[in-house]
Amino acid sequence: MFLDFFFELRGRRVPVGLQEWMTLMRALALGLHEASLDGFYDVARAICVKDLAHYDAFDAAFLAVFEGVEKDGLAFTAALESWLANPRQLEGLTPAQRAMLQGLDLEELRRLFEERLQEQKKRHEGGSKWIGTGGTSPFGSGGYHPSAVRIGDGGRRSAMQVAHERRYSDYRTDRVLDVRRMDVALRMLRVLGREGAPEELDIDATIEQTARNAGELEVVVRPRRRNRAKVVLLMDVGGSMDPHAHLVEQLFSAASRAGRFARFRPYYFHNCVYEAVYEDARFRRPVPLPQLLGSSDRDEILVIVGDAAMHPAELLQPGGHIYFYDQNERPGIEWMRELAEHFPRRAWLNPEPPSYWAQTLTAELLGRHFPMFPLTLDGLERAVRRLLRGHGAAAA
Repeated sequence: MFLDFFFELRGRRVPVGLQEWMTLMRALALGLHEASLDGFYDVARAICVKDLAHYDAFDAAFLAVFEGVEKDGLAFTAALESWLANPRQLEGLTPAQRAMLQGLDLEELRRLFEERLQEQKKRHEGGSKWIGTGGTSPFGSGGYHPSAVRIGDGGRRSAMQVAHERRYSDYRTDRVLDVRRMDVALRMLRVLGREGAPEELDIDATIEQTARNAGELEVVVRPRRRNRAKVVLLMDVGGSMDPHAHLVEQLFSAASRAGRFARFRPYYFHNCVYEAVYEDARFRRPVPLPQLLGSSDRDEILVIVGDAAMHPAELLQPGGHIYFYDQNERPGIEWMRELAEHFPRRAWLNPEPPSYWAQTLTAELLGRHFPMFPLTLDGLERAVRRLLRGHGAAAA
């Protein structure tokens, strides 16, 4: 069962390896879990989880493996049989305890164990259920082996109750973002610089200059620090992006907040950018792409939001535009390359999971020109860090 828990953690992408697992086994052998399932939860999480973002995955794995243990202690009879089958588990027993085990067969041990559980169900006074037979048994509360496990713990919430609450679900890095989280992540894009008229007191310079004047006060002022970051946001709307409309609206709300950037320009497109982008989501106010590029400095940041999913002809062929009345003479991929070449600092935020990109030809092709990140908390933060470094070559 414990080995199943290890693989469940790995399956849920909790970065736990052999070193963490051997440390956990050592902790169990030393009895640091106090021979209880609740103690095992605390010790296992402390050893196996090193990032708050993985707490929720740990809780989910714990529930998947140990769900029902508190409701039915008999689920551990198989674990008891496995425990007895391993000679190394008997190393810590006294001669009297070894003699006791030799005098009882497995069926007798299981019967005594089940009787003890039934007794505790009838009269439970805040104590605990042990995986064992009690008394002087090596499995009971009177003489438990350090690696034994007690089911339940009176006087406080059990580990299963804590895991069921999923209190750390908001800290998962694979969760899509809300406006507040987006706002916090985008705030990292600020580029502060001093420009404009001198109107802010420079305390350090004032002290230094006053000291140079032998104590005669000389006030020094400087321009205020202002955010000089400029962002162009291109948003794919309609079609396969309809299920993600609310998420894109949240990103737009966070990016367009007053004072977030020195210059912020949002535009819309559908599937692929061709000769123009649009100032409205109904495609009624076009802005020719050469005009957009001509009015954009090379230090501006380009952020594209879309699933990069379309028919390959829309991206690779002339006349591939999905709207018949608006046919393109140049393939869409050429316009996309032109965008990529003009904006060294660029990123593509994709609301679909990365596993979907590898199965989509157009997403793979666009990913060669635009670093592509999932539209999640972790993905947005990685995109921001990439933009701050100024890289814009390969997909991440």
